[in-house]
Amino acid sequence: MTDNRALIDEKYKWDLSSIFASDQDWEAQYQGLADAIEQAQDLSGHLAQSAQDLLRVTQTYLNLARCLEKVFVYASMKNDQDTTVATYQELAAKATSLSAKYSQAFAFFEPEVLALGEGKFAEFLQEESELGLYRHFFGQIFSQQAHVLNQEKEELLAQAQEVLEAGAETYEILDNADISFPSVLDEEGQEVDLSHGNFITLMESKDRRVRQAAYEAYYSTYQQFQHTYAKTLATTVKQHNFSAKVRHYDSARQAAMEANHIPEGVYDILLSTVHKYLPLLRGYMSLRQEILGLDDLKMYDVYTPLSKLDMTYTYEDAKGKALEVLSVFGLDYQARVEEALSQGWIDVAANKGKRSGAYSGGSYDTKAFILLNWQDTLDNLYTLVHEMGHSMHSTFTRENQPYVYGDYSIFLAEIASTTNENIMTETLLKEAKDDKERFALLNYYLDSFKGTVFRQTQFAEFEQAIHEADAKGQVLTSQYLNELYADLNQAYYGLPKEDNPQIQYEWARIPHFYYNFYVYQYATGFAAASYLAEKIVHGNQADKARYLDYLKAGSSAYPLEVIAKAGVDMTQADYLEGAFQVFAKRLEELESLVKQGVHRE
Repeated sequence: MTDNRALIDEKYKWDLSSIFASDQDWEAQYQGLADAIEQAQDLSGHLAQSAQDLLRVTQTYLNLARCLEKVFVYASMKNDQDTTVATYQELAAKATSLSAKYSQAFAFFEPEVLALGEGKFAEFLQEESELGLYRHFFGQIFSQQAHVLNQEKEELLAQAQEVLEAGAETYEILDNADISFPSVLDEEGQEVDLSHGNFITLMESKDRRVRQAAYEAYYSTYQQFQHTYAKTLATTVKQHNFSAKVRHYDSARQAAMEANHIPEGVYDILLSTVHKYLPLLRGYMSLRQEILGLDDLKMYDVYTPLSKLDMTYTYEDAKGKALEVLSVFGLDYQARVEEALSQGWIDVAANKGKRSGAYSGGSYDTKAFILLNWQDTLDNLYTLVHEMGHSMHSTFTRENQPYVYGDYSIFLAEIASTTNENIMTETLLKEAKDDKERFALLNYYLDSFKGTVFRQTQFAEFEQAIHEADAKGQVLTSQYLNELYADLNQAYYGLPKEDNPQIQYEWARIPHFYYNFYVYQYATGFAAASYLAEKIVHGNQADKARYLDYLKAGSSAYPLEVIAKAGVDMTQADYLEGAFQVFAKRLEELESLVKQGVHRE
């Protein structure tokens, strides 16, 4: 990581000038949009006057949202590339404020559509053929009849949006811009500044001293600020519960899942099925302890690769491998991947102040940009193909759907990304040159499954528990959160919480707890992706075509309908059972290689 972003080669930065050529152009667009949003308030009360008025108001509503997304993306991504730059903090804040004003200006929209009613809408469809494009869009609104408030209340909630989101926004600033970590010694005895970007790399060190030092230093910082983090998380949980209650949902979870038209049973099936297979996770932990030759396994030992084979990839190597592996989807997909890798879509290198982690972002009228914090590891190769899955999903959707359906449910998003990961695993295992390489890849797969299915389900269980606790009046103090998280972690991994005291603070560093029941979709997505990857790698051309149709569908149908057309029924446990069978098979294969002594070579 460099302290100075200006020193990074331009070819390793994303090119946001394709959105706006300059900050001045952004300001001009921002001001014009602000004026248009102000004028749009006059549309209130006119939506249901005629079929033509309904069409006009709807088009204005969507067109301004489309412009707002572009303004927001530029500001937020400029801020993400270096969160210490005051100019882009200001732009991001202005974009967030404008988003709130847009919500306030159009607070009338859904209540007036609901007042119009399905019967009158059907009449308008007969009068104005262009409304046909929006049939599914309005159907989604009508399905939320019981949860949309009257115009006055909707306007009040829109005005309160910035206040209600203060907890999450404070967390972002604290965790990315203000917090600093101690220095630790690496494997060569060199002092390195601990950061979000290099923490996992240090935890993957083969030197247990390095792992322990990084682990204890990292979590000592969260321990120091635990009360502040507890407050930001508790505030966000209260926001979720408040919003659900005022909209007449039974719970925040129900509100979040119904927004994507996902039945709560999908969540419950995930938790129950994962609990059924927790012995597999504990079995893997026991094998890990045996391979590492430890008397006692600690939480700082669960990340380090078990293989002595160090599979590293420079970014340039990873680009080539990603392009090769993803060519399985066909020439159209391959061409778009090549463009993403060479045309300024990706911000590669880590720098001081850069948002941690990785994501794919953008809007309908921009490239599907990718943010990385590159380290030369096998894990980062997987991160690249993961985020590329998101970006290709976005690209195919935007190319094949009008703006109104030009996005997709987050429930579907994780399937596209983890399908890419599973295909990478299939390919690398097939290409393995010997048992040592196969051992390393099996280890990586099992760790990925652990981190995506078991770990994200653990997060989902914690998230559900804290929302339920708050709803019952429990104060989410740091002590309560620490104890809850420590107990849950012990239940999953089987490692005593008394021997792993730092893990109780892990909840404080997880940004996804602010995303309102997002994390469960990593687990369901990975499991569904394992099925789809099998079809793509070992199936026929029709299987690939059905998968590409799913990528192109956007939000033109409900999520479960879209993925069912690709061949996965996510209302049943079968796809999860299939995923655990693959895990068990590969765990058994790793155990066999251990018996052969491959790990000692």
